[in-house]
Amino acid sequence: MSEFEKGDHVSWKSHGGEAVGKVEKEITTETEAGGRTVKASEDEPQYLVKSDKSGGEAVHKPGALTKD
Repeated sequence: MSEFEKGDHVSWKSHGGEAVGKVEKEITTETEAGGRTVKASEDEPQYLVKSDKSGGEAVHKPGALTKD
């Protein structure tokens, strides 16, 4: 089972402090997302998140996200 699911409200550390947003999707293959190449796998997934404040998208490892 995934640590996070689409729609989960999460927070993460950002350049300006703490950012909040929602999980858009789980990434389990190497792909382009959030403006960079994401090296993810089934064993080491990453998550595409969308900021509530800016609407920007970013990709984070599970350890960088906290479910609110």
